[in-house]
Amino acid sequence: MPFFALQVWTGNEARFLTLAQRPLSGTGVRLLWPRRSLRIRRAGVWRDSVSPIFPSYVFLQSAGVDPDLYGELKRTPGFVRFLPSNEALAPLELKDQALLSHFLTFGEVVEKSAAYFDENRRIRVISGPLKNLEGMIVRVDRRKGRARVRLEMYEDSFEVDFGFEALDSAAPPPGKEY
Repeated sequence: MPFFALQVWTGNEARFLTLAQRPLSGTGVRLLWPRRSLRIRRAGVWRDSVSPIFPSYVFLQSAGVDPDLYGELKRTPGFVRFLPSNEALAPLELKDQALLSHFLTFGEVVEKSAAYFDENRRIRVISGPLKNLEGMIVRVDRRKGRARVRLEMYEDSFEVDFGFEALDSAAPPPGKEY
């Protein structure tokens, strides 16, 4: 089933989901809000934090958007618009759907990836949401255990931090995966 992108008020994604789920229950339509888990240090204390991968966007999985569904979503407090526009409702393009599906295979909240650093100090991801996204990594902070990834959706690019756990810096033996 295709995905549609909805823009909602930034910071109110959870509230929008709660309000929109009620009228949609039992319709076979799903609303998804992909998030990532990070460890953040504030005032010397490490805390777990969950934040959206795509801030201010919620994704609708549905065969289509009929006028009733459109009306329900539009009346929900926090709704801004469908992407690319309310006049031209269109599902995500295949490359955007593939990116979204990649993250959703790890659940709505993605955890840390497992990685090691090769002899050239380049990151090699062996499992988790960063796997197969190495070419999109633009910056790595080994001390914080974060990798900044450039993502593209609807011809727009933005950068998001994902957590990783650094394993032994030695490369795995040939033919062996962790």
